[in-house]
Amino acid sequence: MDIKEVSFIGSFERESQCPQDMVPEYAFIGRSNVGKSSLINMLCNYKGLAKVSNTPGKTQTINYFKVDSSWHLVDLPGYGYAKSSKKKREKWEDMIERYLITRPQLQCVFVLIDSRHELQKIDLEFVNWMGDRRAPFVLVYTKTDKLSSKLVDSHVKKIQNGLLQFWNALPDQFVTSSEKKVGRQEILDYIGELNNNF
Repeated sequence: MDIKEVSFIGSFERESQCPQDMVPEYAFIGRSNVGKSSLINMLCNYKGLAKVSNTPGKTQTINYFKVDSSWHLVDLPGYGYAKSSKKKREKWEDMIERYLITRPQLQCVFVLIDSRHELQKIDLEFVNWMGDRRAPFVLVYTKTDKLSSKLVDSHVKKIQNGLLQFWNALPDQFVTSSEKKVGRQEILDYIGELNNNF
């Protein structure tokens, strides 16, 4: 699958405000500054689609994009930004939880993990949180161009081993680089397959 056309639909503060048309949708989420906006721009081949920022916690709303008039790409706020107030974090948790467990259109959540670091507590907590709610998700390792291929393999293996202490088996996984467009076709083909089964 390839993407020919992408348009921004809108930003929403609550799940109830999100578009109600029954087309498949795919959400992207990860720790603040994990490279989410860069990955979305790379997948869509559209440089300024999602706003890239050096400031963690920039995305505060549920941002919707219509792709090829047939499915939605959803940019969710990053989790774990320490400088957010407790009240703001609680509001985020409520918004995201309602979105993740009430959207019948949601086919898969792409959970982004920074390949440069060992498994972070906040990532482990979120992945386990997803599992507890039986939300469909896959793992996406980002920023692999910052490491040698040998280090990427080593880091990914360590992250997998950390997760396997809590999981019997892991979901599908993708190794990506927004800079080098690594993993783009694999993710798009995965979405295409799910679209066909929707």
